[in-house]
Amino acid sequence: QVQLVESGGGLVQPGGSLRLSCAASGFTFRTSPMSWVRQAPGKGLEWVSDINGSGSFTTYADSVKGRFTISRDNAKNTLYLQMNSLKPDDTAVYYCTKEGVRGQGTQVTVAS
Repeated sequence: QVQLVESGGGLVQPGGSLRLSCAASGFTFRTSPMSWVRQAPGKGLEWVSDINGSGSFTTYADSVKGRFTISRDNAKNTLYLQMNSLKPDDTAVYYCTKEGVRGQGTQVTVAS
């Protein structure tokens, strides 16, 4: 079955960077569109970014456009989210998703 395992979260100061990873298994990763979503404390899920199977097409929420970059390594069955210029509003649990299936998430906290 689909398994998604996120990692790379942590505590970072405003303006800092983090790179999240998502190890995928149980399905044909290279042909699967993937997404990142996040959930801030006390709020609902927010879509962050999408990427198609080949990695040639990406989309971003306005709130992260220009600061975050989604990518994938199909040889490693891994999805990435490079996050730069982080803001306190980016504090959330970040999940990678495939057709609504999520992993356990990784916590990102942006604070000084």
